[in-house]
Amino acid sequence: MSTEEQEQVEKKYDPLDSTLKFVDKPDDLDPYSDGSLKAEMSCGHAVTPESLTLFCQKQLEQSNYKFRCPALVDGTKRCNKEWSYQEIRRLADLTVEEMQKFEESMARLAVEEYCQVQECPQCNTSVERKDLSNLCVKCVVCTADQKKTYQFCWQCRKQWKSPGLLSDRCGNDGCVNHDLELLKNCKTTDLPKVRGVNACPSIRACPTCGEIVEHDKTGCKNIICPRCHKEFCFVCLKLTPECLKTSSYFSPCSDGVAPRQTSIPVWCRK
Repeated sequence: MSTEEQEQVEKKYDPLDSTLKFVDKPDDLDPYSDGSLKAEMSCGHAVTPESLTLFCQKQLEQSNYKFRCPALVDGTKRCNKEWSYQEIRRLADLTVEEMQKFEESMARLAVEEYCQVQECPQCNTSVERKDLSNLCVKCVVCTADQKKTYQFCWQCRKQWKSPGLLSDRCGNDGCVNHDLELLKNCKTTDLPKVRGVNACPSIRACPTCGEIVEHDKTGCKNIICPRCHKEFCFVCLKLTPECLKTSSYFSPCSDGVAPRQTSIPVWCRK
């Protein structure tokens, strides 16, 4: 066992720490945990420093830097209360090394969420795409160096060839949207917990921001997008409040299974 693993196993609360509220109930993040001392989060759910650390590390691995309580309320609905990083840092008892990793990952993911940035294929300068519906991007560095406009395709990262005002086709052979191809050609899957759902596309694009997501085939038919944090139905692709007007978490949708998506929604941040 490595030193890092030993540190995780030995991570325990100090029973004399008066800044924490200790509770005598199961760990809501790990119901099979041992009899370690549990503390109460701001949402009222119980954690150990080890289970909270592992949960948050898994969230970062899944590109989610906003930490929300996954505990079930009344057995069906997620708590979904957002925890501040300050609270997590304290109750997860993060080490200096863990804090550095967390903060670096959170900063990188925040940039990816709010800014679309890629390297120019010619000069490797980071270029931000502000119009998410336009594949044609101008590099100001190359334009200045070459004394003429230099544009490249956001999708294939080759120099833009299409004449005129086209914004969705760069003119290069083999330029395809791989996410769109994935949506069109993915296999179907079933959702064992949802009655009557046995042939649903296994990959979806979030109807709000276009993030590509999969269902883990456990629990209800709704999932929370790791990028925009909107909850939507994986089956009919409606936002959860709209879907639940005519169905329930574990019953078929009134409109049935939405077909494979042929376009990816563009996230209009407001």
